[in-house]
Amino acid sequence: MTIEAPFPEVDELLNLVGEAGQRLSEINASEGAAGNISVYLGWPIDPRRRFPQMESIELPVAAPELAGGSFLVTGSGRRLREIIQDPVANLGFVVIGGDGRSAQLYTSPRRLFARLTSEFNSHLAVHRDQISATGTNFHALIHAQPPHITYLSHVPRYRDQSYLNQHLLRWQPELIVNLPEGIGLVPFHIPGSPELMAATVAKLRVHRIVIWAKHGVMARSDVSVKRAADRIEYAETAAHYEYLNLVNGEQGDGLSPDEVRTIANAFSIQQNVF
Repeated sequence: MTIEAPFPEVDELLNLVGEAGQRLSEINASEGAAGNISVYLGWPIDPRRRFPQMESIELPVAAPELAGGSFLVTGSGRRLREIIQDPVANLGFVVIGGDGRSAQLYTSPRRLFARLTSEFNSHLAVHRDQISATGTNFHALIHAQPPHITYLSHVPRYRDQSYLNQHLLRWQPELIVNLPEGIGLVPFHIPGSPELMAATVAKLRVHRIVIWAKHGVMARSDVSVKRAADRIEYAETAAHYEYLNLVNGEQGDGLSPDEVRTIANAFSIQQNVF
């Protein structure tokens, strides 16, 4: 999918990122400075009215295919809940250089961070992979740490992707509609590591949200940053139901596989979980 002209202005995008960060905080998915957001913009845009300061930076991952493209990226150590209060203080605007290895980082005089999020390597690698494959001119990524789904990833049986999906996506009819490919599962890797980056790229080719085992989730959307946040909320709601069922002695059985398939057929959803 691509966004057609007239393209969103910087202020509109800043507000949407702020709203997404606020919602993630409301569902307790971004304690402290946990979580990060990046948004790719594949159309010409001048950031200098909001981000007048400029410096050159080296990219954590080469992305020659994205030369000239732009990103809004959260700063390291910034709180997602505070973005909406002062977006330019919490975000940087990155323009990829012609060599695909360097970039110009535009920031505000009110900048509250020393560098971009430490997870920018995973963000940039996923953006590059998705944009190269689809040709989209918009792509949003969010990493957050919703408590119930993160907790379940500490329980060994939920680190089996098939078991995880069949138990989580049985609790609400909306879940299979919004997460038809299910939730991907990435084994634990050190945050910010090349191993986490590579595993995330591979899983997000198939899924629109993945669990980073014992760490959190990453979700993507080529429609809007708030759609990526929605996917995190759907997954966390499913995990909350599953957690409630565990503490209640597993008295609930959820939707049966046949019921889920009936829902998918009714809405023409191609799913491969049930």
